[in-house]
Amino acid sequence: MDQLRNLGDSRQTGFCCYCGKNTETRDHVPSKVFLDEPYPENLPVVFACQSCNEGFSLDEEYLACLIECVVCGTVDYMGVERKKIASIFQRKPALVSRFAQARKEVGDGLAFSAELPRIKNVLLKLARGHAVYELNEPQLDEPSCLTCIPLFGMDPGQRVKFEALPRSLKSPEVGSRSSQRLVVNEPGLVLWMTVQQGRYRYLAFVDSGIIIRIVIREYLACEIGWD
Repeated sequence: MDQLRNLGDSRQTGFCCYCGKNTETRDHVPSKVFLDEPYPENLPVVFACQSCNEGFSLDEEYLACLIECVVCGTVDYMGVERKKIASIFQRKPALVSRFAQARKEVGDGLAFSAELPRIKNVLLKLARGHAVYELNEPQLDEPSCLTCIPLFGMDPGQRVKFEALPRSLKSPEVGSRSSQRLVVNEPGLVLWMTVQQGRYRYLAFVDSGIIIRIVIREYLACEIGWD
C-alpha cells in the first residue's frame, strides 16, 4: 500500500480507536491472520490499548479459519489452501473439532454454523480501525448498520452496488488520508484499497455518515456504517 501520513487533527487519534482508552500499542488493521506471507509493505496501523490489541486475536483467528473452511469445504489442514490456516489447525486440534461439529451437509455442499457474535466483534473492530486510519474519524458508538454476506450470495444488482466506486457526498476531514487520496484520484471518487490481492480489501468513505466496506478472502463482503 502507498504510505501516506495522516495530517488530520491529532486529537482524533490520541486514544485507542476501539474503546477510547489510553493508547499503549499499535495494531495492524487488518490483522495479519487475514494475510499471507510475505506481508505487504506499509500495512495500515492504528493506536490501541493493550487490552484491545490482544483481546480480538482469538475471534480474528476464528473468522479467518471459518472462512477458509467454507471456501475450501473442509476442516482438514491438508485440504485448506492457506498455509497459515493449515498451521493453526495443526497446532489447535480443539479448534478443528469445533469447526467439525459446526459443519453440516446441505444438498451437495457443506455449510457451517457460525458464531455470529464473534464475527460481529471482528468486523466492528476492523471497521473502526479503517475509519480512523483512512478518515481520521473514530467511531466508538455502535454502528447504525452491520451486514455481511458471501459475495456469491449477492444478486447482480447488489454486487454492482457494493463494488461501485462511490463519490463522497461529504468531504472527509481535511488532512486525512482519504482527503489526500481524493486529490490524486478523479475528483470525489473513492477507490478500493487492496491490502493484499485475493485476501483483503476495503473501502472507506463519507456519505450521510461513515461507511466502511470490507471483502475478506474474496468471499465475505461486509458493510458497516454510522449515521
